[in-house]
Amino acid sequence: MLRHEFQPGKLVAGVVLTAAGVLYAGDAAGAWQTPWFAAIPLVVGGLCLAGAAAMVNRGIRRRRGRPGRRGAGGAWADGTG
Repeated sequence: MLRHEFQPGKLVAGVVLTAAGVLYAGDAAGAWQTPWFAAIPLVVGGLCLAGAAAMVNRGIRRRRGRPGRRGAGGAWADGTG
């Protein structure tokens, strides 16, 4: 049983922001040198990709219909009543 809907836009945004954090954490620890402007294209590109993933997800969910709506036979989509 799913506890919540899968939202790929939030997943992509989380991964990209985590990567930006790891990038600067490695710089702060002295593992490598990171230019100050390196996170800007990473975050902006990642947020654009997350927005695109969210729009595709919304389009797919709208096309399939929402769970809980009555089907053609008058029964709920989840099989009850």
